[in-house]
Amino acid sequence: EPLESQSVKAALTKPPNPWLEVDVLASLDSTNGEALRAPRAWRVVLADHQSAGRGRLSRQWQAPACASIAVSCLVPLPVDRVADASWLPLLSGMAMRRALGDVADVAGRLKWPNDVLVQEQPDDPEAPWLKISGVLCEMVRGGGLVVIGAGANIDQTRAELPVETATSLALCGAGNVRREDVIVRYLSVLADLLRAWSEGGGALDAVRAAYRASCLTIGLDVDVHQPDGRVTRGAATGVDDAGRLVVRAGGLSTAHAAGDVVHVRRSQPLAGNTA
Repeated sequence: EPLESQSVKAALTKPPNPWLEVDVLASLDSTNGEALRAPRAWRVVLADHQSAGRGRLSRQWQAPACASIAVSCLVPLPVDRVADASWLPLLSGMAMRRALGDVADVAGRLKWPNDVLVQEQPDDPEAPWLKISGVLCEMVRGGGLVVIGAGANIDQTRAELPVETATSLALCGAGNVRREDVIVRYLSVLADLLRAWSEGGGALDAVRAAYRASCLTIGLDVDVHQPDGRVTRGAATGVDDAGRLVVRAGGLSTAHAAGDVVHVRRSQPLAGNTA
């Protein structure tokens, strides 16, 4: 069913939420695109269908109408928080993970920098972790505002998903979840995390610690694919205070920013290696 715009607007624009304007549209090219066309602080854009949805590095993101969540919000970027702006996409992933857990009782983990992964068979320790949500953040030209765009798969069947490594709440056994409830919870948690991020100090340290505790990437052997074709293979040892993934390889540790990598994937055995 189409989103119930009035209930969503009423829930999001009441204190302590900071959201001032909520636009619910049936169809558009991209919620991020719409937010960028008319950027106003604390504006939220929702759509039942995107014809040209985008992920990181201009990757296409598509879903049937009314089967997923597509939400973008505009948040101010204070001058004293510019150095910590790389945490904004990570905060969005944290908020969506919390929303899916609270509303749908689906436990997720975070793949650095901002994907939410879940297991369709959580009781099976060998069950693969599959992507259910992703994030795209974009600076508004002229600075001062950032668009945080997020998508989450809700009702898609297996045939409606673009890749085998994706899943939806329906495929996880949570087929009766209202999109409105997930959206409201996501934006409420995101608002709380943004307040902590804005405060800095101990509040931001607590957010950083919570992200690290939920990050599935930390502790894995990974391949970091860079735009020039180079691949760094090593152990992901942590996420530093700037939100960068720290990878140790050849006795040296290197920090990788989200904007400087194409993919971070779990390492596969080299050809001929039977270990």
